[in-house]
Amino acid sequence: MAHYASYDFDGTDWQAVELGLETTDDERPDRWYSYPLVGSDHHVEVHLAKAVGGDEVSVCVAGTSDPELRLRADTLIAAFATRPAP
Repeated sequence: MAHYASYDFDGTDWQAVELGLETTDDERPDRWYSYPLVGSDHHVEVHLAKAVGGDEVSVCVAGTSDPELRLRADTLIAAFATRPAP
């Protein structure tokens, strides 16, 4: 998503997201972590939360008013929304 927003996502961004996810809870809206991607082309907010008792991470992207960017966000989320085989 950062690439499409023209945001230079680096190691410090990954560290911030990893730390931010530690206390999240996807069942409580007030416990989601938000990370801004402010690029030269777009500004989007990525909202993330871990599943309680699991390894899954829920993702929501906001601020995608551009139709092409919204389609890319939806496609990326759908591509990674697969569950491993039992």
